[in-house]
Amino acid sequence: MSFGAAAQRGSRPASDAPCPCGAVRFAWCCGPILGGRPADTAEELMRSRYTAFALGDAVHLRATWHPTTAPAHLDLDPARRWDGLEVLRTSGGGPGDRVGTVEFRARWYQASTRVRGELRENSRFRRVAGRWYYIDGDVR
Repeated sequence: MSFGAAAQRGSRPASDAPCPCGAVRFAWCCGPILGGRPADTAEELMRSRYTAFALGDAVHLRATWHPTTAPAHLDLDPARRWDGLEVLRTSGGGPGDRVGTVEFRARWYQASTRVRGELRENSRFRRVAGRWYYIDGDVR
């Protein structure tokens, strides 16, 4: 499975910089989740996974992908830049839920071919032992 990366693995925005997911400051948004704090909701986990793709953080992606559906390995493409995220709809996935879905649209730019595109997915999440995990999604 190949996804893009905007930065080298381990690179992080400054604490007061905008979060790549577009919500708020990195330190108040995806930063703590990428640092190991469990996401409170399926949407928070989805936003942190988008940010992980944007930053090239395969460690976070593997840690938050349910082991029954995770690919054998991730190939993050450094030529793909993730340009923006829009959450379109959520269902379930709250602090008291066991399952949830998040539909989103993510824009990307492939530097090697100068092509722009969009990924639209309805992602499924499950909470196991107090932690949310990405299960799979339907790409549209």
